[in-house]
Amino acid sequence: MPTENLTHILFSNWQHTLQPFGVDQVAAEKAFNCLVAAYSTPSRYYHTLKHIDHVLSTIQILQGYTNNLAAVQLAAWFHDVVYDTQAEDNEKRSADYAFELLSNLGIPESTITTVTRLILNTKDHQAAVDDYDSQVLLDADLAILATNSVQYPEYAHAIRQEYGWVADADYITGRRQVLERFLQRSRIYFTPLMLEFAEPSARGNIQGEIQSLLSV
Repeated sequence: MPTENLTHILFSNWQHTLQPFGVDQVAAEKAFNCLVAAYSTPSRYYHTLKHIDHVLSTIQILQGYTNNLAAVQLAAWFHDVVYDTQAEDNEKRSADYAFELLSNLGIPESTITTVTRLILNTKDHQAAVDDYDSQVLLDADLAILATNSVQYPEYAHAIRQEYGWVADADYITGRRQVLERFLQRSRIYFTPLMLEFAEPSARGNIQGEIQSLLSV
């Protein structure tokens, strides 16, 4: 379970994001508890509330690039709410979950439409040139790739734990393919800030993980 301090910080963040929409406090807290439960299931090692906190913190840094900050923040909350490593429709199911919960909270339909679109874009991590909101969400979601020499191995290990049902040889093959696809992209990050300051670290970390996979 998440630490009490992290939960407190995230609840405050959740309330702040919902404030402009005039959401009922009891309903807001109930929805938050549903999110906490979803991100705290035993099968999660990386896609937890700690990941959501990291994504939200990065969005805060990149908020100057957004057109609809609230929608980006809400999408961050829901983008991994359904996470099953044996399924291929997690993003669709997460978007559906967001649609239902946000509708029940009385969030405007236009905002919900944006939120669900942003969530669906996390499937392939691609964003149109003028889709700044998706760019910020995707950069925040992948910010972990540029972390330091302690955090990155912890992330890689947590991902392996989430795929504990996959045999080592199959995991190595699949993970290498995922990582190499990132390296083949002309840019991993979209926003100027992340491209300048995070891109080199991310590429170095990914290359390092590939090397470690090859040496297993």
